Amino acid sequence: MELAQFPWLTVTIFLPITAALFIPFIPDKDGKTLRWYALIVGLIDFVLLVAAFYLGYDFNDSGLQLVESYTWVPQLDLKWSVGADGLSMPLILLTGFISTLAILASWPVTLKPRLFYFLILAMYSGQLGVFAVQDMLLFFFMWELELIPVYLLLSIWGGKKRLYAATKFILYTAGGSLFILVAALAMAFYGDVVSFDMSTLAAKDYTVKFQLFMYAAFLVAYAVKLPIFPLHTWLPDAHGEATAPVHMLLAGILLKMGGYAIIRMNLGMLPDAHAVFAPILVIFGIINIIYAALTSFAQRNLKRKIAYSSISHMGFVIIGIASFTNLGLSGAVLQMVSHGLIGASLFFLVGATYDRTHTLVLNEMGGVGKKMPKIFAMFTTCSMASLALPGMSGFVAELMVFVGFATSDAYSFTFKLIAVMLMAVGVILTPIYLLTMLREIFYGPENQELIEHEALIDAEPREVFIIACLLIPIIGFGLYPKMLTQIYDTTTISLTDNLRSRAFASTEELQPLAFLPHLQAPELPITAD
Repeated sequence: MELAQFPWLTVTIFLPITAALFIPFIPDKDGKTLRWYALIVGLIDFVLLVAAFYLGYDFNDSGLQLVESYTWVPQLDLKWSVGADGLSMPLILLTGFISTLAILASWPVTLKPRLFYFLILAMYSGQLGVFAVQDMLLFFFMWELELIPVYLLLSIWGGKKRLYAATKFILYTAGGSLFILVAALAMAFYGDVVSFDMSTLAAKDYTVKFQLFMYAAFLVAYAVKLPIFPLHTWLPDAHGEATAPVHMLLAGILLKMGGYAIIRMNLGMLPDAHAVFAPILVIFGIINIIYAALTSFAQRNLKRKIAYSSISHMGFVIIGIASFTNLGLSGAVLQMVSHGLIGASLFFLVGATYDRTHTLVLNEMGGVGKKMPKIFAMFTTCSMASLALPGMSGFVAELMVFVGFATSDAYSFTFKLIAVMLMAVGVILTPIYLLTMLREIFYGPENQELIEHEALIDAEPREVFIIACLLIPIIGFGLYPKMLTQIYDTTTISLTDNLRSRAFASTEELQPLAFLPHLQAPELPITAD
């Protein structure tokens, strides 16, 4: 068998969860053997993902690559179908990278280590599957597969309010998942051909009204996961109670599933409806940016402050998706990868700081930079990345979204001017609350009670290694973004061209949104091929 024909994606999806099944039989008393086993499995899977990318992925091909398809239920055209294009490949690689580092970050876990590492590996498989499968029913199964591990990881290893946070998470996300199932069934049985294959579904000729209802259903489900205001309230609670490795998986991968799904299904499969909903997405994106930034500024709990910061940054993803420009959509994808790296680094450092200070209340910290200079330096660097310092990936991503939206011909000058000004407010607020956070934690007079009762030990080599691994791509993509954008450029260009070519000028069929007279579908000029 040639390496190009090797079932890379199937193997990498099933390897973690298959390896997890052997965990109950591994002899271990204190969890040390189990953590090395999980780390080796994660590393092997990540190496296989990199090999698949290196050997089987072509930057110039906008279509699906590494395709594997095996018939499952032929009567419903149900298949085990996986593949990767420019949209999914960066997120597949991000999943392998963050999941492996999250396993390494789990070193201090001593409570029920067998169950913990089993759930981490099962979650690894589920998240890879979400980005790789090309069948709507399989997508739903994979989407559900990662919910159960997160629920258990929160409810067993979380903080004092872990049961509340875990219950809220499962209610929001499982409730949203029902909309995916209903929409998938409706699209599969629409017309004469019954199929769950994503390519077949994208090629069907849906009426505009049908697209609008399907778009709304998908949007509710994915707005929970991204998250989009007002369906975001589960996230601060989940982050407020999670442990560091779970933080990394939530911020680094889980939120990106929502953005990926909106691009893949809402924009890719329902372009006419996207033309109607795009202005609404822009408004919600602006609300995300400003509301979450203001809320983050007011938070006194360190975890919740970073959680609201994540919600604010996801607002740029929403606006990039709604920009109708390749630059804006490219910036949205870059922002997802960038925030995955930056969010994982910040939450890991929050966990490392809590392990030493045993407090998350900013008022109880202060002056710890003298005792922990390495953590202080790493926290400062990652915060600079989060506030979009030039030379780091966040700056390039947000700049691309800004310019892509500002130069879009889909919106009026007035609408764009107001939107850009409001986005700028969010950009200004971000350094204010992040720099204030750093000052309250590391600067100022020392909290004598904290210093006397807690061992403020500086970062150990394992922690420095994890942050170094995250900072290398953050800085690398910031200095040379083409290193990442060339992976998905052909796909985003194809998606944008398809969206613009199918966007309609007539609003006669848009009666479902007649109560929003100022949010009509953008009238786009059709560009010739």
